[in-house]
Amino acid sequence: MVLIKNYVVAFLCFSTLLSCSEKKDEDWLLKNPAIKRDFDSIQYTGTLTALIDNNSISYFLYRGQGKGFDYELLQRFASAKKLKLKLKLISGVENGIRLLNAGEGDILAFPLTITPERKNWVHFTDTLLKTHQVLVQKVSNDSSNQNTIYDLQQLNGKTIHVLKRSSFVNRLLEIERKLHIDINIVEDSANAATESLIQQVADSKIDYTITDEIIGRVNKVYHPELDVSIPISDAESIAWAVRKNSPVLLQQINTWIAKTKKESTFMVIYNRYFNSPRTAYKRGTSQYATIAGNRLSAYDEIIKKAADKIGWDWRLLAAIIFEESKFVNKQESWAGARGLMQLMPATAQRFGASNPDDPAQNIMAGARFLKSLEKHWEKSVTDSVTRMKLVFASYNVGLSHLIDARKLAIRYKEDPNDWAVIEKYLLLKSKPEYYKDPVVLAGYCKCEEPIRYAQRVLDRYDEYKAHL
Repeated sequence: MVLIKNYVVAFLCFSTLLSCSEKKDEDWLLKNPAIKRDFDSIQYTGTLTALIDNNSISYFLYRGQGKGFDYELLQRFASAKKLKLKLKLISGVENGIRLLNAGEGDILAFPLTITPERKNWVHFTDTLLKTHQVLVQKVSNDSSNQNTIYDLQQLNGKTIHVLKRSSFVNRLLEIERKLHIDINIVEDSANAATESLIQQVADSKIDYTITDEIIGRVNKVYHPELDVSIPISDAESIAWAVRKNSPVLLQQINTWIAKTKKESTFMVIYNRYFNSPRTAYKRGTSQYATIAGNRLSAYDEIIKKAADKIGWDWRLLAAIIFEESKFVNKQESWAGARGLMQLMPATAQRFGASNPDDPAQNIMAGARFLKSLEKHWEKSVTDSVTRMKLVFASYNVGLSHLIDARKLAIRYKEDPNDWAVIEKYLLLKSKPEYYKDPVVLAGYCKCEEPIRYAQRVLDRYDEYKAHL
């Protein structure tokens, strides 16, 4: 028994030490980058990875398409630098900084308030926006209601919920010292979503929270019963952040910000998210926006049923449908392709859609067509990613052009199962010496689009998986 007791004590001590060690590692990551990856490494890989939050300011899906102030600016920066933008959806500023320093992303694209403490953890970009902190509370028409705050002195004895280790905590502590009052500050999870506490105030689950005025103003559009008129800070700067050992990336972003803020496009994007209340309300209350609902389109149930029939993830099928029609039914292309999956009449008939304008028939026929393409490529291509890109590209431009590209690869003694090689010969099919080659049956093809199409589908699929 003594031996067992000693073993248990030793185990508990070891567990405690391990727990402390893990916490120490977390604190170390908060202040110190664990990897070295600057702009040259990002250019080499061709991908910029951004850590971003799902909120009404930064990034969300609306009717299957990415939206958001930070999202649109990130896209423009990546495009300017000829980089592919990859998004990782996360919550919580402190969590975001740790993941940034751990190398999970290259840039933290939150609406971050620049604070002295955070400057010890990351390098901030130049200012994107100016804002100030405000109290969030529900409006009360009852003047005798003791919960309604009209000035900061009334915060004495009140309980205010804020995100853990946010700049709001420090500001409330400063108010306590200056006004000689006592505020019950409750820190929420470090991983909580930016707007989760605002929603709790709207739902009367808590009385007060603090947010940046720009976020509060947008949320008031969705919840008119909220009051965000009580400022609790002076003007503050909002920016993105990079690791402290990424000075070249920082310089590249700052140069781009300085140029972009002089262009009219910046204010167009700003007004789209901060000064368009009707549009904001429509997006923010829609069941097809990930900040309010969990649907991509009016056809989600049909898509799920069709995807289940062919053994696919419904979000992948949805990504293809978005690329084809943006979920708008009864579309007709210049070539005569119809419906949500843009089926040519012969293809629609072959796969069971007698009425291609009927959403259920169109989607099911398109799904059967995709499955037939998958079965074709399963015979010769073992790599799943290459196979699916062949499926998508074949759906876009036709099976015969992809077969031609693989034949050309064999003709020139290259690997016909390597997607990079297939891409190469797809592009070469616009040159006479290649599209007139005897092995080529489908002839000329300006094939940049099927290559881009295949990648867009995969990128959108990743985006949908992150949200749904």
